[in-house]
Amino acid sequence: MAIQWFPGHMHLTRKAIGERIKDIDVVIELLDARLPASSANPLLAELTGHKPALKILNKQDVADPARTPAWLDWYNARPGTRAIALDASDAAPARRLIDACRQLAPSRRGLSKPMRVLICGIPNVGKSTLINTLSAKREAKTGDEAGITKQEQRIVLDDDFYLWDTPGMLWPRITVPESGYKLAASGAVGRNAYDEEEVALELLAYLKHHYAPLLDARYKLGLQADAIAALHDDELLERIARKRGAVMGGGRLNLQKAAEIVLTDLRSAALGRVTLETPQEFEGWLAAAAVQEKERAERKAEQQRRNERRARNAPPQ
Repeated sequence: MAIQWFPGHMHLTRKAIGERIKDIDVVIELLDARLPASSANPLLAELTGHKPALKILNKQDVADPARTPAWLDWYNARPGTRAIALDASDAAPARRLIDACRQLAPSRRGLSKPMRVLICGIPNVGKSTLINTLSAKREAKTGDEAGITKQEQRIVLDDDFYLWDTPGMLWPRITVPESGYKLAASGAVGRNAYDEEEVALELLAYLKHHYAPLLDARYKLGLQADAIAALHDDELLERIARKRGAVMGGGRLNLQKAAEIVLTDLRSAALGRVTLETPQEFEGWLAAAAVQEKERAERKAEQQRRNERRARNAPPQ
């Protein structure tokens, strides 16, 4: 199942970013530290690619601490880019982004040359919480629903530091299937765009190989890591359903409820600190998706040529 979600207000956000970027010095992109590449918006890169970029791996306190440094290195290796990890609810490290922006655009200082920063990110990545922390007051609405910020806002963080907030934005077509599932699992995609049971199964397929001890600790499976990894994804979800009492009349398992439990446990970090991708894994997924996109474009072009030939050979009406 391909996961896609691009509500109408995201088209407006795309247009607003395109217009605003002309006067921006630094672009901050807030990423989910549990999926640092899947939560990066390729459309945003197209709109702002020539601007210095600060990548913030947010929610680092619930990400795997062994994987976050590799992701920081991956982003810091890019020209014109800096990356830091933080928890948006913590005021002390959150202030680090101001210094990072000044390093990326050192000439922008003082009232005559104020720093102008655009902050972007996918829905539900914690952007509003970060802005509230930075401004020390509730400038932005917060919530756990994807796409809660609906319009652009300007926040003054210092006398010469202006921050423009934009609504969370995905991109029109998610070409990396693994990223689509991870975005859905994290809560970045609206609930009407995916099947929760299917997303939970994809999530468990990854977790059982990389975080089996956390699954055992959370759901009291009573199995060794290799035994958990050997379970079929459906069987693993069924075991979780039994352990968590997701049982209907006649002893039938409520797999929908079990799926909701798994997804909620990931989003709330009740499952533990996990990161759902490594740089090497994502690069592999991206390469495979590029091959598929090329084949798709070739099929589309061939179909177009066939249609044109049919049109030329069709008898006159």
